[in-house]
Amino acid sequence: MSCVSRLMRRIAAAGLLVALAPLLGVLAAAVALTQGRPVIFRQWRAGQHGEAFALCKFRTMRLPRYAGEPDEARLTRLGRWLRRSSLDELPGLWSIVRGEMNFIGPRPLPLDYLPRYSAEQRRRHLVPPGMTGWAQVHGRNALDWPTRLQLDVWYVDHHNWRLDLRILWRTVWVVLGGAGIGSPGRPTGEEFRGQEGPGELS
Repeated sequence: MSCVSRLMRRIAAAGLLVALAPLLGVLAAAVALTQGRPVIFRQWRAGQHGEAFALCKFRTMRLPRYAGEPDEARLTRLGRWLRRSSLDELPGLWSIVRGEMNFIGPRPLPLDYLPRYSAEQRRRHLVPPGMTGWAQVHGRNALDWPTRLQLDVWYVDHHNWRLDLRILWRTVWVVLGGAGIGSPGRPTGEEFRGQEGPGELS
């Protein structure tokens, strides 16, 4: 990626943050009023070459009432709407401003997934992560993990500006349709545990 294109992405993300500031303020107030503080959820994610960065989202779950409380039970009504509309992802624009993400690329996954990937799956980290990607326009969390990661690697091998525009266009329709937010039968995504079986690492 050229320095010019990287700079243009960062400027575009900064412009979007300024333009969306009123909406971000309303959403932050709604989260604070309905779920309390903190308003922002931060989690360490793996970026390009596996480098760690803190991804920010609007919080969609209330704080747990007891240890081990399922995510499904903690997801609030507002949180469901934020996830369905993908508005919870808007604070992630700041990661583009900082140069940690792109608009288009494999979604950044939790840092502790890194040792669970196969060598082929680990190739998804050869490019910067994105706010949306090839897997997201083919089913998002409704896809099983092998398929999702395979689509990420396909993007690494084929990405160009035409494909990015295609993904961006399809993302609009995916978000409007609200499909694939959670895993089948679950309102939240399923944890990736590797390829050898539940709880085992590949």
